[in-house]
Amino acid sequence: MNKETLSKDELIGLQVKIKECLDPTWKGKIGLIVDETKNTFLIEINGKEKKIAKKIGKFEFKIDDKKIIIDGSKINYRPEDRIKKSKVKNCDKNKT
Repeated sequence: MNKETLSKDELIGLQVKIKECLDPTWKGKIGLIVDETKNTFLIEINGKEKKIAKKIGKFEFKIDDKKIIIDGSKINYRPEDRIKKSKVKNCDKNKT
């Protein structure tokens, strides 16, 4: 998995670390993504749910012992649209 494939995949349920953020109080926080909208992540941190705007941060995901960093402004759209785009591309590849 790489940055491109992860950004088109389901992110709910993944552990995330905020690597960079315009709000310095978020930097370094680690939690579990419990919900996602077009503009925000809802992250459970230390038993409390916190909402963060995607566009203000860079988020690190650890997948298969790889660290993948995604700029939130690059995924600032509805999660279902991101997933649909991935499925459409995969279907098109199977037709050829």
